[in-house]
Amino acid sequence: MTDKKPGSVLGAGSAEDRSPNETAGSPSSAGGTGGDGRSAPQPTAPAATKGGGLRLDVRLTGLFAVLVLLCVVGYLTRPDAFLTEGNLSTILRLAAAIGVVSVGMTFVITTAGIDLSVGSMVALASVWMTTVATQSYGVGVMVLCALLVGLGAGLVNGILIAYGRVVPFIATLAMMVAARGLAERISGRQTQVIRDTAFLDFFRGSFLGVPVLVWMFLLVFAAGWVLLNRTTFGRRTFAVGGNPEAARLAGINVKRHVALVYGLAGLCCGIAAIMVAARTTSGASTNGLYYELDAIAAVVIGGTLLTGGRGSLLGTLIGVLIFTVLSNIFTLNNLETDIQNIAKGVIIVVAVLLQYRTMNHPRTT
Repeated sequence: MTDKKPGSVLGAGSAEDRSPNETAGSPSSAGGTGGDGRSAPQPTAPAATKGGGLRLDVRLTGLFAVLVLLCVVGYLTRPDAFLTEGNLSTILRLAAAIGVVSVGMTFVITTAGIDLSVGSMVALASVWMTTVATQSYGVGVMVLCALLVGLGAGLVNGILIAYGRVVPFIATLAMMVAARGLAERISGRQTQVIRDTAFLDFFRGSFLGVPVLVWMFLLVFAAGWVLLNRTTFGRRTFAVGGNPEAARLAGINVKRHVALVYGLAGLCCGIAAIMVAARTTSGASTNGLYYELDAIAAVVIGGTLLTGGRGSLLGTLIGVLIFTVLSNIFTLNNLETDIQNIAKGVIIVVAVLLQYRTMNHPRTT
């Protein structure tokens, strides 16, 4: 008989608040039932909320403090430019595309996976949607093409990993190279200019004073948050990442779920491709360069464990803004890109060290 313990993935408390020890540690925790078919004990809502809420507040408060500190530095170094409407709009537009990619990456890393191909999938989708043939059919076909290309490439990753038993690092590395190469082949290594004015007018426009690209990011983020924290799909994502064998014994189709998670990441890349193409008014095989590094960095900074079982989209959002603001500060002050990359690397290492310190020395509540 399988031992039961509290902390069910399907139990009380927000999924954002769960630690690895509270996620899918046994078949009972993954599916809410023990080995004898009886219901597993559930923690009381107040206790789960109190402990999980404390961890969430401390983590996000620290991230938010870093973001505020960066904004202060940006204002002090360039008071004439940093807080202007044009610069703030630029920051949000740049954060939008990588933010959408990071939403998909959060799901992937929560399942203890990795996706190195997101940047290449953005490039492939942007090139495919901006070919002369695709543009001739209008905005609807262009958008649909980008979404289907991203979804298809993501599902290929998922099928290779889940059913082909290929290690995620290798499968997505192969897709990274292949998708970028296919994008170069389709475009002939030429930049494909978007000539559909309706496409540009809509996606480069604003609504209520906020750029459409930012609205797109907010909608994707909101949908992703609900999916991860308020649906069965999200609970299964935590369960698969925390303990895939326990999730399987609880009745979750782990292989199918993993494939769907990578498909979701690919769909996010398709959306990001639309945003990048709109912002640059073109499709190119160089689009999405290094997006995989920025997305992984933002997700890790946000508190999602590389070992799986815990993910925070709110943390990912702040992580994206931290790196975008940091890049903007370097650009405004005409600092070298290599210094910027060094700073990013240091931030990533510190974040990972803090993660493992938290895992090895959990706080009691």
